[in-house]
Order: sequence, then structure tokens, then C-alpha cells
Amino acid sequence: MDAVRDPEYLKATARAVADFKSALEEFLSLHVTNRDFARGLAPAEIPRDDADPIEIKELRSKVALAAGRASYAPGLTNAYVHVEGHGKIDPIATWASMTLPKPVLEADDVLGACDQMLGRLEAMERRAEAEAPSVSGVEQFHPLVWGAASRLWRNEHYREAVASAAEALVAHVQARTGRHDVPATSLWQQVFSSAPPKAGDPKLRWPGDPVNQTVKAMNEGLRLFAPGVQLTIRNTSAHGTDAMDAQDALERLGALSLLARWVDDCDDDTV
Repeated sequence: MDAVRDPEYLKATARAVADFKSALEEFLSLHVTNRDFARGLAPAEIPRDDADPIEIKELRSKVALAAGRASYAPGLTNAYVHVEGHGKIDPIATWASMTLPKPVLEADDVLGACDQMLGRLEAMERRAEAEAPSVSGVEQFHPLVWGAASRLWRNEHYREAVASAAEALVAHVQARTGRHDVPATSLWQQVFSSAPPKAGDPKLRWPGDPVNQTVKAMNEGLRLFAPGVQLTIRNTSAHGTDAMDAQDALERLGALSLLARWVDDCDDDTV
């Protein structure tokens, strides 16, 4: 997904800008603004007489680190400062010029640009959320399935969302049964097998009297359905190359969610 369409990325970028602004303000608290003496030639920000040089150095490093983390924000928001004779200036990359002779930018330029970036990122985030693929109803899928798929789904990585959900379900059954010794398809075949459980080979059984027709049908159905889901949904989503659209993914996640709920409903049959 394009970065400008990813709400989480926009939020993270906004946090980086806010952190940069906060670090810069802390750095500036140890300086005084030069508004009169040789303005344009002398540094725009001059260390206070009582400021500790070591603290200034440490804060300068903190601002530089924060600037690196926020470095994509000006380009993402097109929030540049236009300076006569210099053209379009990146306010985050050029922040340190305010402490140098012939500063390109002053503190107000950089702080104002940060506010502009934050405002634009907020607007971009709202738009990205409004234009994001609908997730209506999918939040009601089994939490294991939707928890594994949600971020990828929102980023429109539908095939990967399905594969992630399928793998999370397999990992859940492996943890529940302690079976880490067989491939996933064999795992499903063995845990729902009609054979009696053995040491290290527990089974999952539909609750109720095993001779009851409904219980018998569920056990037999799960014996076929679970490996089938693995083969037709997990394997094709993990290894296939064809595009998968939202509807295709939605239907596959629905099947995984149903299987996850049935697994939850099953009893453990152990020795």
C-alpha cells in the first residue's frame, strides 16, 4: 500500500514529527534568539550564557536523531519553507542551520513547518481511514483469525492476510495438542482422526455422545474439512501468485473463522 494511504504509517510519522518538535524546543530552551545583531549573518540561535555546553551537545544529538526519524515527513506532506535565493528548503533536514553563521532557517520557520506537517498528516490520516477497504463485519470473525489478518487486510495485502490467519490457526492447534512433529496438513488429519488417542497423539472431538448422529457427522466432517481448508486456503494463499481481491479473501477468512470456532468447541481426547 502507498504510504499516504496507510493510516498507521501516517500516525507513526506524525509521532516522529511531534517528537522532533519537542526535542527541538528543549534544545532551544538553552538558547536565545538573535533578533538584532547581524541578523542573517550571525547565528539565529545563540547559546545562553548559563547553558551547559555538554547539555547542549547532548540535546543537539537528540534533535538530530529525532530529525532522522521524521525525515520523510516534509516530502510526504510537501511542507517545505521557501527561502529567497535558496528555493525550497526541507525544514527538518536543515534545522541545525539556525545555530550556524548565515542561517538558512530560523527557529520559527522550523517550528511553524512542524505544525503544518502535523496538521496535514492528521488530515491525510482521516482521508486514508475514510478510503480504506471496508472491514464491516470482518471484526466479528474469530479473534485468532482476524487478529492475524487485520493489519495486512487494512493494507490491502489480502493474500498475505489469509495466509497469516491460516498459519495462526495451525500454530494454535499445535500449541493446544503439543504436536509440532508433523506438517500442518498431517496435523489436521491426525488430530481429527477417528483412531484412539495415544501418548503424544491427542485428538480433538466434537462434544457429546460419539454415537449421536450429529456428533458423528461433525467429527467425520471435521476430519475432511480441516485438512481441506489447509490444502485449499492456506497452501494456495501462501504459495500462489495470482492476485486475490477482497471478496476472495473475505470468503477464505470466513472458512478459517468457522474452523477456529469449531476447534474451540471441540473437547480434548487424551490418554
